[in-house]
Amino acid sequence: MKRAAGLVIACVLSAAAHASPSFDDVRANWRSSDWVLLSRDGEPLARTRIDKSARRGDWVALADVSPALREAIVVSEDKRFYEHAGVDWRGAAAAAWGNLWNTRTRGASTVTMQLTGLIDADKSAGRRSIGEKAGQTIGALWLERTWRKDQILEAYLNLVPFRGEIVGLSALSQTLFGKAPSGLDEREAALAAALVRAPNAPYAKVAARSCVILRDMQALHGVARSVDPCVNLDSFVQLALTRTAAAPAYAQGDDALAPHLARRIASEAHPAAGARVRSTLDSRLQRFARDTLARTLAELNARAHPRNVHDAAAIVIDNRSGDVLAWVGSAGGLSNAPEVDAVVAPRQAGSTLKPFLYAQAFDEKRVTAATLLDDAPLDLATGGGLYIPQNYDHDFKGWVSVRTALGSSLNVPAVRTLVMVTPHRFAKTLVALGIPLSQAGDYYGFSLALGSADVTLATLANAYRALANGGIARPFFDLADHRPTNAEKRVFSPEASFIVTDILADNNARTRTFGFDSVLATRSFSAVKTGTSKDMRDNWAVGFTSRYTVGVWVGNADGAPMWDVSGVTGAAPAWNAIVNYLNRRSDSRPPQAPPGVVTTRVTYQNDIEPARSEWFVRGTQMSAIGLTSNASQSARGGNADAQAARIGAPTDGTIFALDPDIPPARQRVWFERADSGARLAWRLDGKPYGHDARAAWLPWPGRHVLELVDAKGAIVDKVGFEVRGAFAKTAAGASK
Repeated sequence: MKRAAGLVIACVLSAAAHASPSFDDVRANWRSSDWVLLSRDGEPLARTRIDKSARRGDWVALADVSPALREAIVVSEDKRFYEHAGVDWRGAAAAAWGNLWNTRTRGASTVTMQLTGLIDADKSAGRRSIGEKAGQTIGALWLERTWRKDQILEAYLNLVPFRGEIVGLSALSQTLFGKAPSGLDEREAALAAALVRAPNAPYAKVAARSCVILRDMQALHGVARSVDPCVNLDSFVQLALTRTAAAPAYAQGDDALAPHLARRIASEAHPAAGARVRSTLDSRLQRFARDTLARTLAELNARAHPRNVHDAAAIVIDNRSGDVLAWVGSAGGLSNAPEVDAVVAPRQAGSTLKPFLYAQAFDEKRVTAATLLDDAPLDLATGGGLYIPQNYDHDFKGWVSVRTALGSSLNVPAVRTLVMVTPHRFAKTLVALGIPLSQAGDYYGFSLALGSADVTLATLANAYRALANGGIARPFFDLADHRPTNAEKRVFSPEASFIVTDILADNNARTRTFGFDSVLATRSFSAVKTGTSKDMRDNWAVGFTSRYTVGVWVGNADGAPMWDVSGVTGAAPAWNAIVNYLNRRSDSRPPQAPPGVVTTRVTYQNDIEPARSEWFVRGTQMSAIGLTSNASQSARGGNADAQAARIGAPTDGTIFALDPDIPPARQRVWFERADSGARLAWRLDGKPYGHDARAAWLPWPGRHVLELVDAKGAIVDKVGFEVRGAFAKTAAGASK
């Protein structure tokens, strides 16, 4: 008889062995209800809910569970867990006796027996039948023979349902307490253990059960405490349990370092529940950028001088690989629209488009870095009236070089340059850089030079990366397994890119607007440009080092204007901090000059600008530039009249730009001379052109030579200049 009973038990255990999975199988089959965005080194950055049927977190190893919780579970559910072999026969006998006399209603299921039911996919809800209890008992005996105790407890904590939709310790600890399971204290552990017995019980019942567990834990250690552990426990339990009703779709804390990028990836890649997607983000850089933007906003909104700015965004791209290393869509806290991803929200570009305009002008050989442009009031006729650009400080600097115009972000010279390049061709360049304009260039007109087009921080930063890469535009990406396949495109020559980069890195070129002590200057090489849109609604700082491109935007997601915020007070401090963080271990080095550029010593007559060494595209270099004659009078010889007379305007090498929409009366080039009163005459392209000291000429495209000659036809002074652009419209009866 005994032999037969033993045979039956052996057969039952053998059947259980075939039916029960291993610990490794259970762990491998676990699926979180979320997908998790990881950094490049595997750190969680954001967690997004996919499975709506239950809330499950990541599998938690027993070593990552706080000792308090392990103790609370054992005290509450299975006091002899480490002593029995799956079934607590003493507890079962006591439970049977209590049920017989109706003194207890609780069963005697051990943690191992409960785990058997959790693993069984076909388990029924509610009270089990005698047959199911027997099967559970057999399964528990087998688990104890094949699994270790730590594996049983670990699987139990990950599979047990707690309250409502919450399954497993990871989801519980994050939802109720906002922390990892390793950080749970005694009160939190007791509450978690109480929910195992009665997951959906009222607050008062859960609090009472938690109190019993806390006192049992205290008695287990045999230490009497002066303070009752249940003091204020009711309010603590109620506060914790109310958090389950409004659990967010996106995790909080450090698990929400990149929620905006996670949302973007979810909409494009559609990851499944339990997926762990590795991005290119650097977790430390991401955290630093987020905290830097938050600090910047706090400083801008200090009580003494509030600036009405509530949002900020940043992106960092690796120049060579295109990896996105940081993507901060919103600084959060103060924002009225924290869900808006400002990295991809279209905003007005401001002056950040100027480097691309001048690079195109260099490639078209319309200007050089030394060319003088007139920063003076300018009226341009457009279809809607006159376009009158102003500088940021509402001041005009007079004649300035292109280097100064770009470095100091002067508006009128940029508009004059766009007249030469034309809005149509410039818009095509911007599109080639990956900036998807919503309209053609003619729609924006000359205001395109000042950034009237809407751009995104992501595409704008990547366009600056093209300058860092010598004029080659390449796509960027943020997922290692979603690399774009479209080929690179050369937009600017290496020579134009180098010269623009050199200007953007030149602190001296910025002084006319930003002064010598500018926050744009970094301790090692960087090239940067700021921008502020109309009515101070957007503020930008975008630039690059030898390894990284960094873009920062500051403003308001709802489009409200900021108060007294400029490029150097808004986005630039955050940009500077991020660049210095990136260069904390290695210095950024300026790019090497390509073979197609040369450096020449340039002097400006009448000290219009200090003498300096300047970079030129080979073949366009010049050494003397000014608004007077370009050579020494003594070298030309001549009489006393020749010594005293000179051409005052135009200067040698001046480039004039024409526009077909400007009335002819506004399109005159004035020839002016300064002399001693001698009778001198003008000669244009070898033909006489009057004797007046100041003569107006209707400009005609091409290169021209203007001479000042005496009565005998001898040349007293001579300059060359060029007229570019469309043919001017002439009016009937207009004089020369």
